[in-house]
Amino acid sequence: MSSSKAVVLCSGGIDSTTVMAIAYHQGYDLYSLSFRYGQRHAIELEAAAQVSARYHARQHLVLDLPLAHIGGSALTTSLSIPKGRAYSAIGTDIPPTYVPARNTIFLSFALAWAEVIGAQDIFIGANAVDYSGYPDCREEYLAAFEHMANHALKATVEGSLRIHIRAPLLNLSKAQIIATGISYGVDYALTHSCYDPLPDGVPCGRCDSCILRAKGFQEAGIPDPALVKRSGV
Repeated sequence: MSSSKAVVLCSGGIDSTTVMAIAYHQGYDLYSLSFRYGQRHAIELEAAAQVSARYHARQHLVLDLPLAHIGGSALTTSLSIPKGRAYSAIGTDIPPTYVPARNTIFLSFALAWAEVIGAQDIFIGANAVDYSGYPDCREEYLAAFEHMANHALKATVEGSLRIHIRAPLLNLSKAQIIATGISYGVDYALTHSCYDPLPDGVPCGRCDSCILRAKGFQEAGIPDPALVKRSGV
């Protein structure tokens, strides 16, 4: 068991929540980091707050980033979000929901916070199996960022800190991620995945993220507790 500090990128979705549970059960003192970056699904921050509280994060920091001013993504502009795609088509290309340099930007802020609080571990829910084809969710990207990080900080150059980018879900399917979370007692009713929810937060059920979520729960052999909770069953 660890007694070290860890920064955990927390979006309130399945992957980041599972990673939060893993880090919690490994004994880390958790510092949860979320971003309000102009995303149309900013309701995810409500889920992130609940997840951070559930895992007793020492602090849940929400930073405002003006990525909507940069544009280039259907998540931050009026560009159409793909709907109703076959699962087989997801991940075969880089979709318009890709946010330019998002993980690099998020990890850079996590890196800065890690240096300030003395945390050598940064956890991210990156996944390269059941995902939307984003280039910054791949193993080679994360390895490159870790290499850069250890040449970028006062603390790493002076030898008082060694940064590790932890991506424990990288090679798991969505069903395997869910099964892992269930084994840790994760309450997925707290999570939010939809890219284009209705104003009351109800998921569209047709975007790539909703499709991947539904497939994951189906293959895991359990109902999506968020849908069960919403239906009042």
